[in-house]
Amino acid sequence: MADAPPVARNRRVLVVDDEPHIRRVLEATLGARGFEVMMASDGLRGLDELGQEAVDLVILDFMMPGVSALEVLAKIRANPHRADTPVIILTEKGQDADREAALAGGATDFLTKPFSPKKLIVRIEEILGDT
Repeated sequence: MADAPPVARNRRVLVVDDEPHIRRVLEATLGARGFEVMMASDGLRGLDELGQEAVDLVILDFMMPGVSALEVLAKIRANPHRADTPVIILTEKGQDADREAALAGGATDFLTKPFSPKKLIVRIEEILGDT
């Protein structure tokens, strides 16, 4: 019998992305690994979720309507209760300037779309120490 994949028990991930397809893919992929997944379709809703729930990691789309990812990231880093929360930026924009701005703003990692869900899981588990 093969070993079961590691399970991220009691780990909560907030996915903030305006693309429903990306949210569904991430919810299914993360849920299958045992993560509790919370969803928000824009930056304001994401910040609202962060204000209400404990979160272990945030996956944040770079380009969203309304509040930008960099603004959301700045608010996360400015909040003493959330400042250390890992944030992975996902984007269709892979320019060096965007990557540099995100990392300078405190992003933990910066991945371009399309992305490999398996590689994203590996990276999340590395960041959270679940490997």
